[in-house]
Parts: sequence; C-alpha cells; structure tokens
Amino acid sequence: MAWAIGRRRESSSVWFGRFIVDGLLFPLLSLALVYSAMLVVARFQPVALLHLAVPVLLALAGIRFLARVLTVVFPTSAAARLVERLFSWLAWLMAVLWIGGVLQPVLARLEALRFTVGKTQVSVLGLIENLLVAGVVLVLTLWISAALERRVMRQATGDLSLRRVAANVVRAGLLLVGVLAALSTLGVDLTALSVLGGAIGVGLGFGLQKLASNYVSGFVILFERSLRIGDTVRVDNFEGQVMDIKTRYTLIRAPNGRESIVPNEKLITERIENLSLADPLILLSTDVAVGYDSDVDEVQRLLCEAATGCARVLKDPAPAARLARFGADGLEFQLLFWIGDPANGQLNVRSEVNLAVLKSLRQAGIVIPYPQRVVHLVGSEATAGR
Repeated sequence: MAWAIGRRRESSSVWFGRFIVDGLLFPLLSLALVYSAMLVVARFQPVALLHLAVPVLLALAGIRFLARVLTVVFPTSAAARLVERLFSWLAWLMAVLWIGGVLQPVLARLEALRFTVGKTQVSVLGLIENLLVAGVVLVLTLWISAALERRVMRQATGDLSLRRVAANVVRAGLLLVGVLAALSTLGVDLTALSVLGGAIGVGLGFGLQKLASNYVSGFVILFERSLRIGDTVRVDNFEGQVMDIKTRYTLIRAPNGRESIVPNEKLITERIENLSLADPLILLSTDVAVGYDSDVDEVQRLLCEAATGCARVLKDPAPAARLARFGADGLEFQLLFWIGDPANGQLNVRSEVNLAVLKSLRQAGIVIPYPQRVVHLVGSEATAGR
C-alpha cells in the first residue's frame, strides 16, 4: 500500500523516504493494521504476538520520523546523525522495556526521583517527558519549515533572490515559534525572557555591530534586488558571478574558479560594479601594433572581420577598430567588440579574437613590428670604438 501511494513521491519525502520502507508512512500503516487486527482477533484468541509488534512499530515510527526530517533539513550534518542515533537507542530501549513488562516499574521509579529547582520540585520522568515533547515540537517545526521552503523556492516567484529571502524568513519565523513553544512546554516562563532579550539586544548592539550590520545588509540586498544571483559584478577588482546571497555574506565566483566571500555590509556601503544590472553586454578591447608602412584602412577592415568571425562576439553592436596612438615601434590600433555572456568568461573570448587577428594579419602580409632601439655613440671614445 505504501508503495502504491508513493510511486510519484519525491526522493526527499518524509512520508515515503527513498525506498518507501524507510519513510514514516510504512511503520504508521503497519501500526494501524496491527492494531486493527489486534482489536478484531482478540475476541477469538490471544494476540500476544501482535502485542509485541505494537511497541516495535511505535519505536520504528519515531525513529523514521526523526531520521527523515533531519535528513531533509540537515543532509550533511554530523550532529544530526548523532542525535538520530541517540534517539534510536532510547526508542529501542523503551520498546525492550515495554516488551519485557518492566516499563511501568521503571517509569514509577523515575517519577519518584525528584529534585528541587528554585521553589519547584521536578521529577526525572517529568523532565524526560518535557524534553521529548519539546523535541517533537522542534522536529515538527523543522519539517513544516522545510516543506514550506521547498514550495516557496519552486512556486513563489521567478526571481531566485526573492525566493531565497522568502524561504529564509519562513524558516526563521517558524523556528522562533517552535523554540518558544518548546520552552513553554518545558515550563519556562516566557515573560522572563523579555528582560533577557533586552539585555541580549543591548549586548548585540555594542559587541556585534559588524555582524548585525552584515545580516541587515543581506536582507536589504535581497529586498532591493540591487544584486541578484547570477549577476556578474566587480568588487575590489575581483570580478565574477554572484553564486549565492547569504544573510551574512555573498559568494562570488570568478571565471577561473576562485571564490570570494564578501561581507554584505561592503556591498551596501561601497561602490560595486554590477555588470548585469542593466543588461549583460560587456565591451572588451585588445591592442594591436602594425608597421608604419601598413594600409590603415585595410588593417581596420581585417581587425573587424577577425572579431566578427568569433562565435561569442556580437554582430550588433558591431566590432570597431580605432587608431589609438602613434607608437615608438608602429601604429597602435585598439579593437573594440561586445559580448553578451560574460558569465562564460572573458579571457577565452579575448584569446580567440587575438588568434584570429594574428592569423588574418599574417595572411595579408602585414608586419607586426618588433621593438626597435637606436643607440647613438657621441665623443672621442665612440670614434675610437668604431
């Protein structure tokens, strides 16, 4: 039945898992069927085996629920795997005590163990129950936030940056609600947290100004959309593509594979060149020197044709060649051309244009001069040397 329901499941589903049997739905359905069979068959004969199956399936359902939620929310976290193993040991221990018939005496003993916290007496059993309830509340909160985050990232809007900030806000809000609910379950007076929150706020204001500024700047960037994921930017002469915008920093990846982690405050307070804000077109240039006896018009034509022949160079605006200066060794031209995909790299297209220019000038017999220097010898020592 679980297989038939989950044939079109997602691989990250909490209900079905990756292989149907490792999801939450399998032990829940099994538990429902076993309990139903126990109610029906118990009228006619003893059902000791079914009684044994109930605690096993309950423990398995709790373990699967915690494991699947932690896998979805924290797929690579070692701490999440540790929590999962600890809970598994505790769940199987409770199941063994239940099957062995000693669970009730153990619970009674834990209830009898009491200690005083302030003016309140707390039993060990009550503390364990409150911790379990708080843990369930937090896991449910993480599950709901992960599900809403996936839905927001898929359907909310076409802008990846706005989807990311919406997902962050949803997760932060739900986690805050979950933490408050868990603290309330543990018996913590939430009114006392207002004074503590004020003190923490003052401490953050003085001690964590930069950190708070980076977080605020991250939300400002995401809401204003001055930078978006996929934009090509230049920060402190480091040029690359915006790969991700976190709440504290922005990750920029250069075409050569190097990555730069830029604090969000820097992107707000300093001058940043966004090469993709208006349009993705970028003007590139390369310098070429030819001999003084070369035909200027022919050189300009050959340069433009060489650039136009490259696949990534745009035909509109068309490439242009200009006589930039009269150099010491020859006429220096500047070839200007536009590209529309800077994310694919700039050095590679500039190299392709340079190779095409070199090949075209050599075929036309136009000389690219070597640097030349003339040495004049003056005085009697120079005459004697000759």
